Formats: sequence, C-alpha cells, structure tokens
Amino acid sequence: MNQPSSRTGASMAVAAMLCVQLGLAVSIGLIDELGAAGAAWLRLTWGAILLVAIVRPRPSAFSRKAVRASVGLGFATAGATILFMAALTRLPLGTASALEFLGPLGVAIVRGRGVGRLWALAALIGVLLLTQPWAGTADPVGIAYALAAAVCWASYIVLTQKVGDEVSGIAGLAISMPVAALVATVVAGHGVVGRLTPELLILGLGLALLLPVIPFVLELIALRRLTTGAFGTLMALEPAFALLIGFVALHQKPNLLAVLGIGFVVAAGIGAARSGARTDDAPRVHSASSPEVAPSVR
Repeated sequence: MNQPSSRTGASMAVAAMLCVQLGLAVSIGLIDELGAAGAAWLRLTWGAILLVAIVRPRPSAFSRKAVRASVGLGFATAGATILFMAALTRLPLGTASALEFLGPLGVAIVRGRGVGRLWALAALIGVLLLTQPWAGTADPVGIAYALAAAVCWASYIVLTQKVGDEVSGIAGLAISMPVAALVATVVAGHGVVGRLTPELLILGLGLALLLPVIPFVLELIALRRLTTGAFGTLMALEPAFALLIGFVALHQKPNLLAVLGIGFVVAAGIGAARSGARTDDAPRVHSASSPEVAPSVR
C-alpha cells in the first residue's frame, strides 16, 4: 500500500487511542462503584450487545479459521481489559499504559524490519522515561497486572489483523466481543449484577461506545492498512495520551523525565506511521461467502 494508505491507518489508530484513554479516565468512577473486574465486565457486555445488534453476523460469513481467530481475539480482549483495569487501581493511568505498551513494543520488535526496529527502540526509551522503574515507587502488584495485560495486548494486535484479513467488514468483532463478555462474566459477572443501578447501566452503555466499540472497530480497519510492527510502534503514542489525559482529567502530574519520554514516543509514533504501510501482497480479506474485500474498509 502507498503512503496515503499508511497515514489513513495511522489516523484511525490515533483516534482509537484517544477514545481508549478517554474511556479509561471516565472508567475510574465506574471502578469505584463496581471494582476493576466489574467495570470491565459491564463495558464488555454492553460492547457485545451493541456489536451483535449492529452487525447481525451470519454463520455462513465465517470460515473455521475465521471463527478460531475471532474466539482467540475474544479471550485476548477480555484478558487485556480485565487486567489493565486492575492495574489502574494501583498505578497512575500514564504508568499503567506505558507498561502495557511493552506488549505492542514486543510485536514491533519481532515483526519490524530495518528502520522499524529503530522506531521501536526510540519508543522503548520513551516508555522507560515515562515509567522510571529505577525510582521504585510503582506498586509491584499493579506492575504485574499491567505486564500481564501487555501480553494480552500483543496477542490482541496479532489476532486483530488475522480477523481483519479473514472476515470482511467488522463481522469478526461480533464474535470476539461476545466471547470477551462471556469470559468477563465467568470472572466477575456473578458478583456485579446485584449491584447494578439504572445510572450505572447508562454509564456503562456510554463507556462501551467509547471503549471498546469505537476503538476496536478503528483498530481492526487500521490493521488492514498497517503492518503489525508499525501498529505496535504507533501504540507508543498511547502512554503519552494517557499521561496527558491523566494530567488534565485526573490531576496526575508528570515530571520532566516523563515529558521527555512523551517526546520519544511521539517521534516513534510518527516514524511508524510514515513507514508502516502493508505491502500489496498482504493477505486479502476473505470469508466463506464473500471472497472480495469489503469496499467500505479498503
């Protein structure tokens, strides 16, 4: 693909990141009411209901490979969501996001080539400046949650591209999101249902649109236009957005090194966006019933 396609994919990824971080900032209040796992369950459940209602998936649209990838994506989505929400109860938003970014960074290093790995190195430097692990002030349990979420996020990126290549449109999300909601229900649903109020249900619906519905759709489309390596490096912008939104919305003040770290991750994100288009021989979207690429997303 050409550079304009790369820029379009990068723009979608950036819009998704902004939605994610705004959603996470707003979710802090929901965590106070329902706990981390309960807040994740409510968002994922509403997201599943919305996507199934909008997409109305047909079984004939999915090959066995597409179903396997979509189910795997659902497990990765649930893991990343629940674990990251747990990390937010112990770490500032910017720190948790920076640690979770190690997952996409790993994808960028493994999948990247040439200059792509240099951008990943710049992103790593930025993340270290953002988190400042040498200070020893971060909660170790929170760090463990964030690192586990990072593993799930790396899997999410790889599986999202597979689903996007296997299924036209956004139909794959209509499988992965209900799977994620079912996993969250097993983990936390039984302890949350009795605490729900009409106000919390409405808040959960609004948050589900902001996170996960809109960003997951944008990321699915972006990964049809970008390599996983470039997308993983571009995700370096997310800790920077988290730091900024944490400062504005949650009054979490960064220090000078953290601001310098933002500079590194922004530079890495711009570099990834400029050089990360998928080549013309990348896999084309196909399904059991529709071998052609959906025109609305290519």
